Amino acid sequence: MSNIDFEKFSKYSKPGPRYTSYPTALEFNNNFKYERYLSFLDNSTEKISLYIHLPFCRSACYFCGCNVVFTSKEDKLSRYIEYLKKEIDILAQHIDTSREVIQFHFGGGTPTYYKAFELDEIVSYVKSKFTNWSSEAEISCEIDPRYFNEEQMKVFQKHGFNRISFGVQDLDDKVQKEIHRVQPLQLTKNAVELARRYGINSINTDFIYGLPYQTLETFKTTLELSTQLNPDRVAVFNYAHVPWLMKTMRKFDETTLPTPEVKLQIFQYTIDFFEKHGYKMVGMDHFAKPEDELFGAIDKGELHRNFQGYTTKGGSNLVGIGLTSIGEGSRYYAQNTKDMKLYEEALDAGRLPFERGVELDDDDFLRKSVIMELMANFSIDMSRVEEEHTIKFDDYFADALDALKEFEDANLITIENNKISVSATGTLLIRNIAMPFDAYMKKYAQSKKTFSKTV
Repeated sequence: MSNIDFEKFSKYSKPGPRYTSYPTALEFNNNFKYERYLSFLDNSTEKISLYIHLPFCRSACYFCGCNVVFTSKEDKLSRYIEYLKKEIDILAQHIDTSREVIQFHFGGGTPTYYKAFELDEIVSYVKSKFTNWSSEAEISCEIDPRYFNEEQMKVFQKHGFNRISFGVQDLDDKVQKEIHRVQPLQLTKNAVELARRYGINSINTDFIYGLPYQTLETFKTTLELSTQLNPDRVAVFNYAHVPWLMKTMRKFDETTLPTPEVKLQIFQYTIDFFEKHGYKMVGMDHFAKPEDELFGAIDKGELHRNFQGYTTKGGSNLVGIGLTSIGEGSRYYAQNTKDMKLYEEALDAGRLPFERGVELDDDDFLRKSVIMELMANFSIDMSRVEEEHTIKFDDYFADALDALKEFEDANLITIENNKISVSATGTLLIRNIAMPFDAYMKKYAQSKKTFSKTV
């Protein structure tokens, strides 16, 4: 690592809170109309992945880039459930609800800000409309350990939840106070133990590097402490500092943020740490134990990534439900409105709260598949791409291959036998390695107020 000039390879920009599950500058636009979105829903025959956004939080975590609503008023939470039901009813008019559901996910916000009986009400209503659930469906929820109790866990058990992700972020007291999320290790341990007692065998913990006052030494301590949680999977995300988009991030003194060099040291140490503790790196920011199902998918080159993270449940139609939720089909992305008033008005008028989206043309579809394969499996089988898309890889991606030469010269990738493979060190810059395949990136690379940095 010491011989790699990482600054040289950081000339590309990475989207901050963007609207795709791959690193592209492709923008949603007004050309993708509501009627076109409905036509995709009406005609899809793919298996279904359901995402429900529960946007409410009691207070702000200053690092957060999610779309949230801060409130202490319970009537707002119960009112939202009624509108979720309206949205589900309208969706059921446009979706063949007999299609198999292979994935369900609660995201937020803080899903467990809702009481147990309210979570039960939501899931029960979803199941009353979408009735064909795979016996191997992945059913999961994001949980803030500060808002989690046994009654909620009983509801999750009742409805067959089999994966839970706990937000941890950092275990250093100073960092926790600065990011406005004080969460003692024992509190998180109690939450994990509760989930284990109720049969959850796939537990994920989320961490973030790049936060104020983090150093290599403090993050080493965080990682050592995290072993007490014994998660099956770990996600370690790069903090995207976008104060021009998220007002809470303006509370940070930017001089306290670790430098790109320190962030790279932290991530390199993190990779080494988890590998020494029996985990293996999965995709660009996840780690999992060897017995995890993700590894079979990696070996077959079938690991997928969507808005819910890395998964073996590829090839599904992601249906986003709730305020600001994002849906994804093979040829489109669609997002609901972020405005609660507009959200309610649309549903009261019998319309889905669709705000914007984008339809992928053949070139977008091809580039998406290539970028997703690279970022999920750290490799591209060029022969397979040629066969599936009827192209000559060297000709179609001549400019991208030319841009990749500097990565190849630095031993970050190898290109041979019709395969592009990323080295262990290259995984640190996987976003950068993927970006030459993004036809939209050059257009936006100069826009500092649109993108955050990869490092």
